[in-house]
Amino acid sequence: MKIKGSIFAMALMGSAMVATAADTSKAQAGGDAVPLWSHVRRVSDLGELRNMTAQWDASQSEPVLRLTSSISSRALWAVIPAPKTGWDLARRAAVQCEMINRGTAPVTIMFWVVGARGWDAVGEQAKLEPGLSRIFSCKLRASFPDGTPKLDPGQVRQVQIMVSETKGPPGSTPSPAVVEVRGLVAVGEVPEWKRPPGRLDVPDVEDASPKAGHRVRYRLNSDKGIYCILNLPEDWQPGRKYPVIAELPGNIYYTVGCYSTGLPDQCTIGYGMSQGKGVICLGLPFVDRKAAVIAESGWGNADDTAEYTVNMVEEVCAKFGGDRQNLFITGFSRGAIACGYIGLRNDRIAALWKGMHCCQHYDGDGWGSATRPTAIERARRFRGLGIFQTDNRQKDVQPMMDVMKAPVTLVGSGLGAHATAMFLDDRPSTKQLREWFWKLCGKTSEKRTLTTNSH
Repeated sequence: MKIKGSIFAMALMGSAMVATAADTSKAQAGGDAVPLWSHVRRVSDLGELRNMTAQWDASQSEPVLRLTSSISSRALWAVIPAPKTGWDLARRAAVQCEMINRGTAPVTIMFWVVGARGWDAVGEQAKLEPGLSRIFSCKLRASFPDGTPKLDPGQVRQVQIMVSETKGPPGSTPSPAVVEVRGLVAVGEVPEWKRPPGRLDVPDVEDASPKAGHRVRYRLNSDKGIYCILNLPEDWQPGRKYPVIAELPGNIYYTVGCYSTGLPDQCTIGYGMSQGKGVICLGLPFVDRKAAVIAESGWGNADDTAEYTVNMVEEVCAKFGGDRQNLFITGFSRGAIACGYIGLRNDRIAALWKGMHCCQHYDGDGWGSATRPTAIERARRFRGLGIFQTDNRQKDVQPMMDVMKAPVTLVGSGLGAHATAMFLDDRPSTKQLREWFWKLCGKTSEKRTLTTNSH
């Protein structure tokens, strides 16, 4: 499967639907409506407000949330977190609310119900003209094209409202986006949701010290605004050696079919490959050292990102038992391109990897200066023993694979979407990836050993 290069542009895509008065006259699912924001008392009870301000009015019979932004940005959102006890949505059909455009310019809104882990989210998008309102509804039983559930309704972390930038005539000042939100409820009675057989639960990310079975934000000593995700396996013990899977995330990117934050928190391929046992998994950021931030889109500074990757792998090997002879690199979307663009950037970082796995894209497709001629030059640095490609066409990757001189496995996941949900299920392509990984872990190579030890 080929996903076009335009997926990397941060955009609010999908089919826009203009609201009519009839849209607000009825809910989109039956059953008694259950309010979902009774735990919100004030603005400080909300989650992240990015490039937006909020007003919370509970003086009326039903609370009203008013969101405003005059910033021209592609990243405008407000988060309504679940209460500490969570929401009981296992038997609910949908989450919905009414939104009204109180501004003077059209706005495009995305309404999201976001799961606790991984890439699990369901969304709906529509364009609202000034003064119009619409019922937005996210179906909790939504699935990918092959029927894989997008979300576990029993593990919903938040509702998120995104507003695209507003544009006036050329040279004019952008009109403030003003959106009023009412009636956040769960609706519809359906049979209790059941987990697909073999589905993995990726541990929540914590701000805590590393320990077995936990995914934590980990910082190198010199870092402040930059972190990675360190996941020691549930069977981790001090003094033992473990293979390491270093994973790079996709871009920040939101469409109805894809919820991607661009942060290392969303790295779940390694967990899917290892099933949480016997392997140390790293979710790595794209780094901008000058700004001391994680780059949600683009490379940050590519050389900084490569250096950070090497330093973090060295840290894991020195402090947590990472096996220097069993280091693997993987990534999705932007991260898949980065397997070559970053992971083979120089001889030092290229010498680390025993194997490489890429999902939906690879170095050389032209995005972000990753041209084919330069990708071929980077590919010559590969000293590993195997390459695995998920949802990539052979003709797109073969020129680089030819010079890497290692066995290549290409599989299609069948998911039919730009996401990584396939790695958390027991589907044939994922089982094949796991078998490839563990088989490669047991292989040795004199050429690779000499090359690795020389750096």
